[in-house]
Amino acid sequence: MYGATIGKVGILTFPATTNQACCACVEYNGIEQMYLFYFLLSHKEEFIMLGGGGAQPNISKEKIVDTYIPIPPQFEQKRIINAIEQWFALIDTLESAKEDLQTSIAQVKSKILDLAIHGKLVPQDPNDEPAIELLKRINPKFTPCDNAHYENIPEGWTIIAFKETGYEVLNGFAFKSNSYVEKGIKVIRITNVQDGYICDDDPKYYPIGSRNEIEKYMLNENDLLMSLTGNVGRVGFLNKEMLPAALNQRVGCLRGSENLIDKEYLYYYFQSNSFKKDCLDSAKGVAQLNISTEWLKSYEILLPPLCEQKRIVNKINELFKILDNISAEL
Repeated sequence: MYGATIGKVGILTFPATTNQACCACVEYNGIEQMYLFYFLLSHKEEFIMLGGGGAQPNISKEKIVDTYIPIPPQFEQKRIINAIEQWFALIDTLESAKEDLQTSIAQVKSKILDLAIHGKLVPQDPNDEPAIELLKRINPKFTPCDNAHYENIPEGWTIIAFKETGYEVLNGFAFKSNSYVEKGIKVIRITNVQDGYICDDDPKYYPIGSRNEIEKYMLNENDLLMSLTGNVGRVGFLNKEMLPAALNQRVGCLRGSENLIDKEYLYYYFQSNSFKKDCLDSAKGVAQLNISTEWLKSYEILLPPLCEQKRIVNKINELFKILDNISAEL
């Protein structure tokens, strides 16, 4: 009858007493216990509206006793109870099936990404310029690594260190918490880098007037960011609604030319279970896991021809849209 729990109901299953904050309904003459239970459950909002008081709203026993309740014949009460419980059981089954389907959708997405980064999502096109030839054309000084120890590399693909893709890994600034202000330049921290997106939870700001001090750490729309500490390897694109923003330490910004590797392909590559496993296997630390920017720069990725990268991205987007629509309808 008191506070935020006004109107909550339950059936006691052991001997007990109550204090003044609870009302006990006993001796059910002419009314089934479960019928009364479901009536009170359905009446919760009305009880909340009857609550008075200031910091601790409450209802009195008299208000509960004076509540009118429709009483059908006892046999009909039992039929109502059975019908409610059948519907509740069906709803519970559907909720469980919904959770199972959501899990299955997440697993299907992971499988799609796994197929994509191993050249099994879209067919290879022999007319595509091989990735290694494009790489040599962009950087004539490039020395290919020995791919002999890698098996079943798709036609036209190659394996290169991330630092050879034309992307940089930019480190963040060591912002101090006592420098934060109520409004200003948003500071993107590892807590903002979630699995697949950059969130705006618990925002922190740095003074606009100090922008010159942190100019090289300022971020751009659609920068690809990665968490380097904690849940290592999470990636997401920064949207324009979060600008102006600056990069905090232990968050990496992957920025560079898309002449060799498509940014969306890179994003999906880093979303794959293969990359996440490599991150965890290589991470150091006890209280918090860490990956270094040097490790990331040396990380070897499977690189398809640029045209195939774009076909892969289009196919992933197409399949993910279908799965997202299914998820939204649950």
